[in-house]
Amino acid sequence: MSLNCNEINVVLSELNLEGSFIQDVVQPGYDTVALYTYGKDGARTILICTSQNSCRIHETRRKIVKNDKPLRFMECLKARIKGARIDSCRQIGLQRIVQIELSHGAERFVLYVRLWSNAANVILCDENNVVVDSLYRRPAKGEVTGGLFTVPEEKPSENRVWQVRTFDDVQAEYSSRFPEGGTLSFNQKIDIWYGEHAETLSREALLVQAEKWYSSSKARMESALERLLKKQNDFSQAEQLRHQGDLILSNIHLIAPEAKFLECDDYETGQTVRILLNPEKTANENAAAYYENYKKAVSGSDSLLHDIELSKKQLEKLEAQYAEIRNEKNPVRIEQLLRRNSTPKQQKKKKHPGLDYTVNGWFILVGRDANENDELLRHYVRGSDLWLHVRDFPGGYVFIKNRPGKTVPLEILLDAANLAVYYSKARNAGKTDLYYTYVKYLRRAKNGPKGLVLPTHEKNLCITPDKKRLERLDELRQEAELQ
Repeated sequence: MSLNCNEINVVLSELNLEGSFIQDVVQPGYDTVALYTYGKDGARTILICTSQNSCRIHETRRKIVKNDKPLRFMECLKARIKGARIDSCRQIGLQRIVQIELSHGAERFVLYVRLWSNAANVILCDENNVVVDSLYRRPAKGEVTGGLFTVPEEKPSENRVWQVRTFDDVQAEYSSRFPEGGTLSFNQKIDIWYGEHAETLSREALLVQAEKWYSSSKARMESALERLLKKQNDFSQAEQLRHQGDLILSNIHLIAPEAKFLECDDYETGQTVRILLNPEKTANENAAAYYENYKKAVSGSDSLLHDIELSKKQLEKLEAQYAEIRNEKNPVRIEQLLRRNSTPKQQKKKKHPGLDYTVNGWFILVGRDANENDELLRHYVRGSDLWLHVRDFPGGYVFIKNRPGKTVPLEILLDAANLAVYYSKARNAGKTDLYYTYVKYLRRAKNGPKGLVLPTHEKNLCITPDKKRLERLDELRQEAELQ
């Protein structure tokens, strides 16, 4: 646990830092700062730690390991307060915020050390509390360079009495090991206790963070899988659609013009059934519509199997990642694993240039400019992949990756065509002509601009851009990125 307000007061009273000078600043990690001071009581190393569940300030006799690379906040402190005199050092009320007033020649600074487990920070301000820099930059709170730090009011103590821990086990075990012997100071006890337990406390905090990440990710993936399974269940009724089409043709003599439904006996079950009809269509056209829906359901069911298997594999991967984190003993390694799993999408290394969409098991690649078009053509597509491009307008190339033994469905072709129009100068042109062919029938234009190709064996396609289709594709891509 972190130091409470009364423990902080005990630490500061023992340190007696007023009149000391800051000789050096070392930042061994992203959550820790060490101040090397020299005063009337000699040299002291003051450790400030902002790690969750172990926020503290105290003297340490442990060796401070320097970071391999100089860190930003350390360099700022060295430039501003190295050699500065500590004019005062106190806790603001019982707020667990330590205020260290510094003077460096004619300059005046204030170093605020906030020891809150969920919002700890070290903030360097000028004499007007304008932030010079902070250990953690938090724009929403104004804790960035140029922001104004608001000092909390010194509220009276709460009814709850915060006990100062005695650390009797530390006293009993370590008192004989120190040259001076006798009773250890509170700073010495804290230094020993946290030195032994900090990793455990840090690991527990990281595991809580990992559980939150795991729970939210699992809920999102299970929701996506549930939607796919529901859709699969709907498609499982495909045979019923075909049977209804058969019943319409078998009882065509019972269908009156502009009828809204057909009521007839089912020759398979012997029961009376009612089938919805479109009054604007003929009996043959209604039957054809049921057959068409049957074909779509059968085709969609095959594609859904691919997506369902993919979702199940992602869930298995999530379980494996979480198990790896829970079994890891080293908190540094846990932090690395969490950082790997929660890297912002802007920082993730892309596997290919451009955008990609996965629709019903079909993978679509989109190049948005000449560079991406050329890179995709050179390294990411094969001869059996399908290529689309708008006619008479510059724009991106769209590729549909080949699936052995499968023919590209019309819906997938229309999806790719809409993407090709959207990422071209024809975006607002309305009805647009495109052509498409296999990549093996593309030939690079000699001495032409980067990415320019000349197609052969091409086929024509004319579409009017479909806004709803594009919105659906964008939703699919966002869902895939979240997973």
